[in-house]
Amino acid sequence: MRSLRNYSDTFLLFAFIDGLTSAFSSKDRWQNSKLNGSYEQYRQTAYYLRRKGCIKITVSPAGEKFLQLTQKGEIELLMAKAWLKPGTIWDGKWRIVMFDIPEATDDKRDKLRRLLKNAGYIKLQASIYINPYPLNREAVVYLKKTGLINYIRIGRLEELDDDSDLLKHFKLQRQIKK
Repeated sequence: MRSLRNYSDTFLLFAFIDGLTSAFSSKDRWQNSKLNGSYEQYRQTAYYLRRKGCIKITVSPAGEKFLQLTQKGEIELLMAKAWLKPGTIWDGKWRIVMFDIPEATDDKRDKLRRLLKNAGYIKLQASIYINPYPLNREAVVYLKKTGLINYIRIGRLEELDDDSDLLKHFKLQRQIKK
């Protein structure tokens, strides 16, 4: 399955899911709202997500349709939010993520690497990634929900022996202490 993060209109749908359930918009309600995108995009995205198992569409006794995130949908939403870039103010410390994920779970290891790369982390060594900024809260929640946190150590370093290549890569300057 291709990742939901590859579908920009998926975020359009996720914008409606403020909890676990959201009313499925009718065409009239959609057109009266001030939201971007066409109703057809919204409808197709909802049905795409249902086919992929990320949401289910339920009908109330009154005949109203509701979108409800499944557990798979919750994890995908967390993953999508985890890809948001952190702030840009650097505190002079390096963040490292070290992991040792069993071979039997290759897909989880690949997801973790993609998460780290998209969060701006770069590979320092085989299973060690580094970044000047911490992972955002959604990334940590994702790691906990998927159980990946059990294979990971996250740390903050005061200094490295030679970080000139990292400073250059991240376009940072070390603050001179007085």
